[in-house]
Parts: sequence; structure tokens; C-alpha cells
Amino acid sequence: MQRMKTVIKLILPLMLIFSLALAGCSSSSSNGKKQTVKIAFIAPLTGDNSRIGLGGKNSAQLAVTEANRNKKNKYHYKLESFDNEGTTQGGQQVALKASSDPSIVGGIGHYMSVVALAALPTYHKNKLPMIIWGAVHPAITYGNNYKEIFRVPGTQIDQNATAAKFILNKGYKKVAIIYTTDDYGEGHYKYFTENFKKLGGTVVDSEGIQPDANDVTAQLTKMAAKKPDLIWYAGLAPEGVHVKKQMDSKGIKVQFMGCSGLVNSEFNTALGSKAAEGTISIIDGAPISQLKGGTKFEKDYQAQHFKEDHEAYGPFAYASTNLLIKAIEAVGPNRSKIITWLNTKVKNVPSLVGDITFDSHGQNKLPLYTPMISQNGKWIPFSESDYQKGKRKLIKP
Repeated sequence: MQRMKTVIKLILPLMLIFSLALAGCSSSSSNGKKQTVKIAFIAPLTGDNSRIGLGGKNSAQLAVTEANRNKKNKYHYKLESFDNEGTTQGGQQVALKASSDPSIVGGIGHYMSVVALAALPTYHKNKLPMIIWGAVHPAITYGNNYKEIFRVPGTQIDQNATAAKFILNKGYKKVAIIYTTDDYGEGHYKYFTENFKKLGGTVVDSEGIQPDANDVTAQLTKMAAKKPDLIWYAGLAPEGVHVKKQMDSKGIKVQFMGCSGLVNSEFNTALGSKAAEGTISIIDGAPISQLKGGTKFEKDYQAQHFKEDHEAYGPFAYASTNLLIKAIEAVGPNRSKIITWLNTKVKNVPSLVGDITFDSHGQNKLPLYTPMISQNGKWIPFSESDYQKGKRKLIKP
């Protein structure tokens, strides 16, 4: 009997060790023998710009789901989502949380430029490779020498060159500009003004507003007195809604156009289709209807039964996630090796948004920007609209 007790005492610890070993295996692999690799996704998932953030998150999740279905892939992927709440403080907090987690090997981050700029030093310090999927301020890639930072969308520089040409080609030569006084709004204001003036346009007035401004009637009254052909807005959709709504309430009947921050379904929903009708904007790349593989992306996205639309930058989140997965498959779940691969191997890599090529700053050489217009409560390519076909008219200069 004593001998039996001695044997049991010896066996029980061994059984405990074996069970813990099995538990460790199951936590490190949720797909058979494949190791699970975590990817961070960072965006405003609550607040005024959450529709864009959730659309990006869903698109990134679609890329992860498809990767996990691919039996040829070496790893199983898990998307860890972080809500930066659309604030610089939130951005810094989640950047620290994500980059301090050794199980996260890379990230897909940021729609708002001001939040991205605040978070970049943390990614650099903790050596977390981060691919930007939505923020477009040039300083994100060109304002530093952070080898951990990459971006698939273009920048405000080229976007506003396209906007300036479009406006002038439509006959709008005198423009008044209203912009939010943050990095995002001021960046668009700077590059649009430079391009517009260089091409022969005149800026008759410019007015800055706080990023959370609700009442802009004083600025609009001053601008209207200068009799512009068009009012151009540099900022995100929530403030853009106030600008357009108050233009209408004051009877300011001139054409309204803004930067890519307007292309958010919230703009149409908050204003209503009638008030939003005819507003113009510019987006990076091509709309989903014109992308090679766009039809398949739409079908696959809808098959996941996401509650939110992918929005304008969802395709960029999808392409960015696929690129990060490609890097991990090539060199393994090692931050340093992923950074090196992204800096040296991304040349004409096929993606949903076109071939991706990073320059020496990690910036994709995006060749295309597309004018969009709000028609019947939806953003559609201007080239596909009734305005292009002559069935509807913009407000004449």
C-alpha cells in the first residue's frame, strides 16, 4: 500500500506537467500544427469616425480569414483589434499596448493622420512594423527615418494635385478654403493651396476651424462675401457635415468640395441625400468598382455578413494586411526580419489596390487618385455619375 502511494506521488506531477504542456500547445496553435501569429489592427472603432475604422477592421479580418483558409500558409493568423478612439492620447496608449506585446509581430494602423503621427515614435522605439492603411499626411513616411513605418495609400501631396486640376478643369478659378487646425486639415490646406495657385487658381479667403467645431457660420459669412466659385473643405466628415449644413442654412449656393476625409457614408447619412447631393471629393487609388479583383472583394466581404460597409479605405486595409501576411510567410514571425523584408522586397507586389512598391521611406508609389461625388446618398466615381453624363449639373461658377 505504501509502495502504491509512492508511485502515485511520482505519477501525479508527471501528469500535471504533461497536461500543462498540452495546454501550452493549444494556446500557441489554434489550427492543428500551425503556430498562431498575432497581427494588430488599430483604428477609431468608436466615435465620430468609427464607420471608417470598422470598415477597415472588417476588411483586415477578411484578409486574415482568407489566409487561414489557405492550406499552403505556414502560420495561422489572429487579428487583435485596438480602438484608438480617434484621439492622439488614445493612439499613443494603444500603440504602447500593441508594440509592448511580444506576441504581436506587426500591425495595420491608423486612419486619422494626427493620431498616426502621435503614435509613430512608439512603434519606432519598440521596433513594431506598422503598415498605414488610411492616414495620408506626408510626414508619416517623409517626416522621419523610421524603418518600421510603411504606407500603402498615397499622400496629401499627390491627392491635392489631382483635386486642384479637377477643380480648374470644371471652371472653378476662385476658391475659398475652410480647414481644421490639426495636422490633417492643415496638411491638406497647404498642399491644395500650393497646387491650386501653381496651376493658376486664386484663393480668395481661407479660414481655420477647430477639429470639433460645431458652429462655422462666422467663417462662412466672411467667405461668402468674397464671392468664391467654390468652397473647398480640408478635414474629416464630422466637421464637414456642419460646414455643408450651415452653408445651406445661410443660403450660400456655391459648389462644395472637400478632401478624402469626406468620403465616409456618415457624411451622406448625417446630412441626408438631398443636402449631400453634388458634393465632390477625391480618394486615393480607384473606387472598388474599378479595381481589378474589386467584384470578388465585394462578394467575399458581403459573405462575411459584416454589419458595416468597408468604406473608402477598406480595400487599403485589406491590401495592407495581405502584404504583412506575405512578409510573415516569407521570413517568419520575427519583427526585425519582417521590417527588413518590407524595406527590401516590396517591388511591384500585386494587391487589390494595384501593385505596391515602397520607396526608401516606406511609401507606396500610388499612381492614381479618383474624383468622387455624392449622388442619391452614396459616394460614387464622378466618371460613373449623372453629372459626368450631363443628366445632372454641378453648381456653376
